[in-house]
Amino acid sequence: MSLTTAHSVVAPSANSKLIAGTIIVAYALISIVPLLWIFATSFKTPPDSIAYPPKIVFQPSVEGYCNLFTTRTRQTPEYINSLGPATGFCDETVRKRNMVIAGPSNFMPRFVNSLIIAFGSTFCAVFLGTLSAYGFSRFKVPLADDLLFFILSTRMMPPIAVAIPIYLMYRELGLSDTALGMILLYTAVNVSLAVWLLKGFIDEIPREYEEAAMIDGYTRLQAFWRTVLPQATTGIAATAIFCLIFAWNEYAFAALLTSGTAQTAPPFIPTIIGEGGQDWPAVAAGTTIFLVPILVFTILLRKQLLRGITFGAVRK
Repeated sequence: MSLTTAHSVVAPSANSKLIAGTIIVAYALISIVPLLWIFATSFKTPPDSIAYPPKIVFQPSVEGYCNLFTTRTRQTPEYINSLGPATGFCDETVRKRNMVIAGPSNFMPRFVNSLIIAFGSTFCAVFLGTLSAYGFSRFKVPLADDLLFFILSTRMMPPIAVAIPIYLMYRELGLSDTALGMILLYTAVNVSLAVWLLKGFIDEIPREYEEAAMIDGYTRLQAFWRTVLPQATTGIAATAIFCLIFAWNEYAFAALLTSGTAQTAPPFIPTIIGEGGQDWPAVAAGTTIFLVPILVFTILLRKQLLRGITFGAVRK
């Protein structure tokens, strides 16, 4: 005689849902306050940005964005009057402070460097991680567990622990202050994360799909391309988001290994100096613009990100 045990699923009570919802909303509000404050500061004037007590209600101004994209020099009122009418809104704004626009700032080149290095390293890391994860998932690799642990261990070290050796190595190889050097470095750091995330996704894809494809005459590479890769799209997208977030926000290596040609936005934005000190509206404007690409990319792939976080949480 066999006994069966039925497990009933107890639905959460109304009070539990209310408490959980309240905690989530409170956490979201606390998390978004700094972002809203940065966004508001980008529309303040320099005096308003350092006012005490802080101004919640203020007259909006785009002076911070003008200062972010331009360099300015102080001139005498006589010289400014000799220039004729202002040629644009920013020109008019800076003239009110007895300054003229001398040319564009270095923000856009640094921002473009961030785009090239972050997206380039993300592509390389996901590409190599996908191939490595497929190999570990489908083939009998000698000492596979030890190799996987070694790959993961590269993420355990803080960046500062290897910053000096990498700096010396890059100086000898001529990779200092180059986009290629930063892409290779960020790729090496992100590959471990990509391998571990993607291996879990590929493990869940039945081998029978590939075997059926190869019986139909496909090669191993064709079977991988036509059967495994389409089903691993969710995992690849989620992995790409995590890799991009690291490469986009990374500061330590960028500050140490770049100074001009390949400098990215994170070490550049804090160095924006205005008249008499830090130009906080320009810093806030740069931070706001810097958040846009990663925010858009994450929103576009938010479904894949959610599945990537919860993947494997429920198994039959």
